[in-house]
Amino acid sequence: MTKIYNEMMKKYRKRLLLLIFLLIIMTFIALLIGRYPKVGFLKISSLFTDPLVGKILLHIRLPRILLALLGGASLASAGFVFQMLFANPLVEPGFLGVSQGAAFGASLVIVFFGASALLIQLSATFFALIALFLSYYIAKKFRFGGWILRLVLSGIAVGAIFSSLLSIVKVLADPMTSLAEITFWMMGGLYNSNWDKALMVGPIMAISLFILYLLRWRINLLSLPDRTGHTLGIKVTRERVLLLLVATIATTSIISVAGLISWVGLIIPHLSRRLFTSDSRYSLGGSMIMGALFLLVSDTIGRTLLASEIPLGIITSLFGAILFIFILSSKQSEVNL
Repeated sequence: MTKIYNEMMKKYRKRLLLLIFLLIIMTFIALLIGRYPKVGFLKISSLFTDPLVGKILLHIRLPRILLALLGGASLASAGFVFQMLFANPLVEPGFLGVSQGAAFGASLVIVFFGASALLIQLSATFFALIALFLSYYIAKKFRFGGWILRLVLSGIAVGAIFSSLLSIVKVLADPMTSLAEITFWMMGGLYNSNWDKALMVGPIMAISLFILYLLRWRINLLSLPDRTGHTLGIKVTRERVLLLLVATIATTSIISVAGLISWVGLIIPHLSRRLFTSDSRYSLGGSMIMGALFLLVSDTIGRTLLASEIPLGIITSLFGAILFIFILSSKQSEVNL
């Protein structure tokens, strides 16, 4: 039995190393590929002959790639945490109204206070946390169904409330300026990436990912029924709230600079569990790497495929929907769902 277990762990480690290797390769490809000076790969020699190339690599592509890596890892790991803690494989960061709350907070700042990156981040995080706590509080007040069903219903209600508030803000927005900005922001994209934004939200996402990874083994225990967790001496409610809080902060950090990016937190955890089983000691790390890889590939395609950039949210929705159909149609779907 021990020999079989060790062999499985070696297999999972090899898969993780392979994913890391693919991520490194894709990072270099994303750094070199683009539409300047022409569509295709940059020649390394052009770094010494064209001073503009160095500026493009260091000040435009590099911070964008960094945000894509951290953002993809944050969305995927947050989706994984939500799915495990709520024992619901169809959960993602917008499950409890988090994405809708963040969208309302960001749009509020865009319309009434200008497009300040710091204010957008603070407002998006604040209203996302309000949505999270409202969903949790309302679910405790409901008197219908079990805990998971109550969370689903409260999340739907809170999400609808913030979506309605967002619509009101859009009605009040200037059609020629802020309304267009909100529309493009909701499509998702990293086209405004720079070092100021990367340094503002990057450390927050990195710290959140580090905390989640340190506590990855606790996720296995917290996914058990409450009675079992209490028997093991776990403070279930406190630890779940901590993990949800960290996952929400990681999510809103990327939302505040990139807008709404859907499907990453829903699909990637499923793919990770297929490669690494439901053991969060390995599948959470797999989700982080695969999420970073997925968002980096999507962003690279979006900025290079056409002359005008395709919004990132459109690319992730397209690929995510295709993967969703594949997951539900495959023989292993009953394991993950």
